[in-house]
Amino acid sequence: MRIATYNVEWFTELFDDSDQLIADGGWSRRHNVTRAQQTEALGTVFQAMDADAVMVIEAPDHSPHRSTVRALEGFAARFGLRIRDAVLGFSNDTQQEIALLYDRDTLSVRHAPSNLGAVRFDQAFELDVDVDARPDPIRWSKPPLELEVTTRAGRMLRMIGVHAKSKAPHGARSDAQAKRISIENRRKQLAQCIWLRRRVEAHLQAGDDLIVLGDFNDGPGLDEYEKLFGRSGVEIVLGEGNGPKLYDPHASQALQRRLGAVPTTARFYNRETKRYLSTLLDYIMISDGLRAEEGTWRIFHPFDDPACYTDMQLREALLTASDHFPVVYEAAL
Repeated sequence: MRIATYNVEWFTELFDDSDQLIADGGWSRRHNVTRAQQTEALGTVFQAMDADAVMVIEAPDHSPHRSTVRALEGFAARFGLRIRDAVLGFSNDTQQEIALLYDRDTLSVRHAPSNLGAVRFDQAFELDVDVDARPDPIRWSKPPLELEVTTRAGRMLRMIGVHAKSKAPHGARSDAQAKRISIENRRKQLAQCIWLRRRVEAHLQAGDDLIVLGDFNDGPGLDEYEKLFGRSGVEIVLGEGNGPKLYDPHASQALQRRLGAVPTTARFYNRETKRYLSTLLDYIMISDGLRAEEGTWRIFHPFDDPACYTDMQLREALLTASDHFPVVYEAAL
């Protein structure tokens, strides 16, 4: 069984209001990349992954006049993918949905929202994030996608797809404003991760096999504001102290080597320094019951993964398709 998470930058811009692909010469939302180029690159990447399920982060928009499921299933048909069915949870108003594309021959999937440990993810969670002794209402702009998944072998899994709050100071007009917005965004991001952790703990205490995957916009040692709060959102979700833990080898490596080289899953261009910044943002975290299966993780990185690097078509497709790279977990499930 091969399960992946993939953040596709502005996937929605490749579809028209009838959820049909616009594979033409017009510009996509990626710099200097046409819609046709991004579409073909994505087809190449999805075919290379050959996954049984892909958690698509920044999936196409779902609204009164658009359908995430119809868009993704049309994309899958265009490239002959076996992950030809899609499922969506709570839609949002950001045009960046969270959805799962999956192979119905190997998995059965249903949306299974929960209030275990905390309120449902489409509601408000009360938490004091600014230390004023008053609870603040926390909301997800992109509510996590909670799924009940059953494999062909009959194994039932819980799966939660995540796109956590970005900490980038968008809209800042001065250094002081950038600092204030960054701290405020980190508070919100950590609050979301605390909320998610409560759900995780409830599933782990119930003995569920659990996979939490997606883009956390965070990681151990990622920025200077982590020192202010003492930990990253990823560490919160993985679990701390003597409680039950989730495991992701890339997160574990980052925690152990804060000053050394760590795996990376995203690559952004910094206009100020005129250089690319690589970072670890995307994870597939699993519970102890799944760790016993001795699965493997792989980042489809165009430079760090030898098989991706030596395959010129795939390497260029990964660079063209998105600013994130897929993370794949494979195990006998």
